[in-house]
Amino acid sequence: VPIVQFTMLFDAGYATDVFSTLGTANLAMNMLDEGTKTRTALQISNELQLLGATLSTGSNLDISTVSMSALKSNLDKSLDLYADVILNPSFPKADFERLQKQTIAGIKREKAQPIQMGVRVLAPLLYGSGHPYGVPLTGSGTEESVAKLTRGDMVKFHQTWIRPNNATLIVIGDATMDGIVPRLERAFKNWKRADVPKKNIADVSLPTKPVVYLMDKPGALQSIIFAAELTLPRNNPDEIAIEAMNTVLGGAFTSRINMNLREAKHWSYGAGSFIYSTAAQRPFIAYGPVQTDKTKESMVEMEKELTGIIGDHPVTDVELKKVKSNLTLELPGVWETNSRVAGYLANIVRYHLPDNYYQTYPGKIEELSLNQLNEAAKEVVKPNRLVWVVVGDRQKIEEGIRELHFGELKFLDSNGNVEK
Repeated sequence: VPIVQFTMLFDAGYATDVFSTLGTANLAMNMLDEGTKTRTALQISNELQLLGATLSTGSNLDISTVSMSALKSNLDKSLDLYADVILNPSFPKADFERLQKQTIAGIKREKAQPIQMGVRVLAPLLYGSGHPYGVPLTGSGTEESVAKLTRGDMVKFHQTWIRPNNATLIVIGDATMDGIVPRLERAFKNWKRADVPKKNIADVSLPTKPVVYLMDKPGALQSIIFAAELTLPRNNPDEIAIEAMNTVLGGAFTSRINMNLREAKHWSYGAGSFIYSTAAQRPFIAYGPVQTDKTKESMVEMEKELTGIIGDHPVTDVELKKVKSNLTLELPGVWETNSRVAGYLANIVRYHLPDNYYQTYPGKIEELSLNQLNEAAKEVVKPNRLVWVVVGDRQKIEEGIRELHFGELKFLDSNGNVEK
């Protein structure tokens, strides 16, 4: 296929907001393609269409990215545009003000939608507000923080973090190293190195006992339940066993949590668990949107599944065989496109994995044992240290939650502040 995919990764992300203001990384990366010193946003869009190329920018907790898919026949012109966006963004004042308003409006929407309400407060509760990861997982910041941002903050973010010594480029497609490197050297020849701050993503101690936070959403037709705690970084020797264990517990449609709350009880359209990817300690999150009048009962069932997998209901041989098949048979499909391949190689960069990680991955899945999965469950799942967040109609669910005695009950406002 005569297409080349470029993915430039910067060791930045929302975690860099600890050096500035919440929402800086998200807004700065969204603005990167809004104009350069020689091209307006409209000119960039028109040029991409004429070249048959696409370009996107964005951030997550750990990294910021600029990606481009280009036709091989238009590679040089496409790379010129790609380099211009990365090296010379102009952050036009009018576009900054427009995107700033859009971001604030987006935050207001997040604070009005039950799932997003919970997602926004989880990380600050788990990591603490002073930690680089203790930010809303949406990366959008707060209404107050984004309102304080200026165009100068965008320029400063770019000058600080968008540097060649802070970047890794992944190239996928109809290209060779000998053919692509000279083009890159030409396109990026004026890019200057500079000192880049080091993010201090230190480990955080787990709480000594569980706690329950309730966020009131009057009139909500569902309650959204989150049960979360911190676990090992992505780069750990037991990661494949952890991934397999979570697939059994909550990472697939046929997982225990979903089969319980959705298929057996009919209280949810879908529930499960996942481990939110970060380079350091990661949030393990069990979740379930459930009907309001079954909030208490759903928390009981979720806690039962979490306790069971490390206690009297360990992973079975049938579940082990099933998860091995699931994880290996899906591999050909997830490596079919340039962008998906780039995404997996980005994992190697983001999580500091060995270069041959995915070559050895299928074999390690096949070698998994019941003991490995059950030990992984004990390493990850700690029901007596959970942070519960429930978003729902307080008037209808508070009494039932109190009866559970799952932990001290606290109330959060829409900004994640504990109410007095």
